[in-house]
Amino acid sequence: MTQFEGTFVQQGDARYDELRVGHMFNRRITTRQPPAVLLAADEDDVVSGVRLAAQNGWQVSVRAGGHSWANWGIRDNALLIDVGAMKDMQFDPSTNIASVTPAVAGATELDSFLAERGRFFPVGHCESVGLGGFLLQGGQGWHVRHYGWSCESIESIDAVLADGSKVRASEEENSDLFWVARGAGPGFPGVVTRFNLKTYPRPALVMDTRSFRLDALDELLAWLQRILPTLDSRVEPTLVATGLDVPLAEGVERPAGTVLLLHTTAVGESEGEITPLLADFDACPVQALGRVRAVSNIPEQNRILGESNPEGFRWAADTTWTDASAAELAPALRKMWAHLPTKRTWSIWYGWTPRTDLPDMALSIEGLANIAVYCCYESADDDERMAEWVHNNMGDLAARFGKGVYIGDTDFSRRPDRFVSDDNFVRVEKIRRKWDPTGLFCGWLINDDSKINIH
Repeated sequence: MTQFEGTFVQQGDARYDELRVGHMFNRRITTRQPPAVLLAADEDDVVSGVRLAAQNGWQVSVRAGGHSWANWGIRDNALLIDVGAMKDMQFDPSTNIASVTPAVAGATELDSFLAERGRFFPVGHCESVGLGGFLLQGGQGWHVRHYGWSCESIESIDAVLADGSKVRASEEENSDLFWVARGAGPGFPGVVTRFNLKTYPRPALVMDTRSFRLDALDELLAWLQRILPTLDSRVEPTLVATGLDVPLAEGVERPAGTVLLLHTTAVGESEGEITPLLADFDACPVQALGRVRAVSNIPEQNRILGESNPEGFRWAADTTWTDASAAELAPALRKMWAHLPTKRTWSIWYGWTPRTDLPDMALSIEGLANIAVYCCYESADDDERMAEWVHNNMGDLAARFGKGVYIGDTDFSRRPDRFVSDDNFVRVEKIRRKWDPTGLFCGWLINDDSKINIH
């Protein structure tokens, strides 16, 4: 019998269900039942797990932080290799490379580790997101307009392949495997056990937060689209539709229902350098209900985002990239945002501006803006109703104005869409067949394989 340093359980074991779903962020838990779960202690456990799955005729699925909206890692007839116990961080001051295992939480663990060394990495916006899935999906982290997608800062990876062998992949070594690791998400044909990451001097950060009535959307969005192409890359504006509390000026009452929050952050070497970058926002043509501008930092910003992503709730999420004009987009957004189904549901217009200098990697779709919705609720009785609201609304928006999705905020079992360019998907599939010819690794969670990467 295969021996593991970590914990291995099969169906029927008293610990099985806790290891299957115990630390999933999204409590809309799937009923899918893996034949076994391996909580790997180290890379050798991963190797043994991959080989055991092949011997038993199982596939392999992988989980790191457990933050997947769609519970990607939990599959029928697939050994779930959970690398959540593999947490290690190292730093080489001679190269400024951070070496981390995939379960390390970017916001709460890596960021504080790097802060002690005066360094920074564009970690995810939500505190509990593990680095593994985040980076393989591309990594829509803090200030990617300036630093690039988080996966662009991967220097190399270590991975276990379908035959149980260990490899390193970088731009110089096993470059095709490295290429697919940056944006293919669950389509990566192996188990990444370590990421070696480029880091940057730690920036200062200033936030500018303003709240508005929903009926200001048309004018506000038109103004944001006008200034977005001229904004310095260090400025990151996000327009949020929310039912929660927002900053209000003294004597101003919060309007009923959905309100808008324009949350902008900017980074630089100092507050003095950053302040001029926000000058355009002082000319906002719409009267705000309230405003806060303050020196902040990444831990504080992650705490703020954490309040919008509370633990212990059920979630449905969806997204689309779009180049639509404000005149086209505003009516569609207003229709959706006026009827958020729960108080904790929120949706964003994330000002982006697509780049012309993306590196050669699997990730290949961007747009003028990213539209996303995150539906948060409590009762299992509402699962279908909430999923329909999210995916019908975003599906309608995507059909009219979309050009593809960011894979990290999707559920292809409910609404498939394109996540890489057509040419890149052909290349992804070729690389997957090369490194995993028998299809040991599960890949994307979708009901109809013929619809994968179809817009």
